[in-house]
Amino acid sequence: MEIKMLSLEGVDLRGKKVLLRPDINSPLDPQSKEIVNDERIVKTIPVIQMLLKGGASVAIIAHQGDTLDYQNLTDLSKHAQKISEYLDHPVEYLDDVCGPAAVQRVKALKPGEIVILGNLRYLTEEVSTFERDVKLDAAAYTKTWEVRNLAPLFDLYVNEAFSAAHRNSPSMVAFQELLPTYAGPLLFQEYEALSKILHGAQKPAVFVLGGAKISDAFGMMKPVLENGTADKILTSGVTGLVMLIAAGINVGEKTIRFLKDKDLLGFVEDSKEYLKNYPDKIMMPVDVAIEENGKRVEIDIDEMPKDTLYLDIGAKTVAAYREVLMHAKTIFANGPAGVYENPLFEAGTKGLWQAIADSPAYSVIGGGDTISSATRLIDISKIGYVCTGGGAMVRFMSGKKLPLISAMEKAYERDQSRTI
Repeated sequence: MEIKMLSLEGVDLRGKKVLLRPDINSPLDPQSKEIVNDERIVKTIPVIQMLLKGGASVAIIAHQGDTLDYQNLTDLSKHAQKISEYLDHPVEYLDDVCGPAAVQRVKALKPGEIVILGNLRYLTEEVSTFERDVKLDAAAYTKTWEVRNLAPLFDLYVNEAFSAAHRNSPSMVAFQELLPTYAGPLLFQEYEALSKILHGAQKPAVFVLGGAKISDAFGMMKPVLENGTADKILTSGVTGLVMLIAAGINVGEKTIRFLKDKDLLGFVEDSKEYLKNYPDKIMMPVDVAIEENGKRVEIDIDEMPKDTLYLDIGAKTVAAYREVLMHAKTIFANGPAGVYENPLFEAGTKGLWQAIADSPAYSVIGGGDTISSATRLIDISKIGYVCTGGGAMVRFMSGKKLPLISAMEKAYERDQSRTI
């Protein structure tokens, strides 16, 4: 499989000023705003080390939070501190994205120096609502204040942000129009790991789809069923509950009301179609866990409905899914099985992640809650590949072209014969 992106390997970086765009957007503690999972930051360290070793100076542009994720919209000073600790090398933070202070600091950068510029989401053109409502292309984004101010200061642009690859924003698609462009090692790894499943998965291939954000699960379910990528889909979380409703199970008024309030009942009709067309490929929970008098209680599906919410899958479901996973050759997982943050309801998620870790199959997991729960509950080193992407991963697995990949491929066609 040819990947049409230029690698940094062998590039002469001595004295070069590099604009690096990673994705270090991290979950924060709601009260302290401290970073609670630095997986993305850790995975960014190798490309920075490569740039420093090559003799470059580095300015990092990145985001934290969004208008739709306002509680996590903070500056990047703690990210700079984390990166500095992992590198054992000074990393400066400047709370300016592309204004006069940022321009002056970048101009003064010396080889071996690193500065993280201000949170990109301080800029209108970088927030998700702008992308949704204004819909500019890469060429138009080159006229933005961000790109006009920063692009002339650099010798090359490096992208290491697969997890933001679904975003059509200036920092993700516009610098490629103006600067020699390279992919970092993580971008190659993420692309290769997901391509291996989407285009060359060893059979049987099992998809484990759960979580509360079921638009992700349903976004990929239809294409992977239709094109034969998935031999089995194991459903849990809210995805599993919707499937149970589609199968005619009475889950009770409280659950129906919850799904209605979240505007998720529309997925029931899709589920009915999938169960009709692929009856042997979709597995649903056979038991669930509820809370009674402060304790975890597991009930079989035929004991529904109960006047409560179902917060996890039960041990029988875990055992049935584990059997399938142990005979798989390829596994893809996105979304926890239940409310794993509550110790009463972590058993289902832990059981599934442990089964994936124990399976001899090549496994890929991804998504924020997936990584957070797996890191907390199992030895994540037993997973074949941990993808930093959430939305980008889902769209990629749905067969959709990602804006970043399009921009990188366009730059590749232009730059492949250029030497730096």
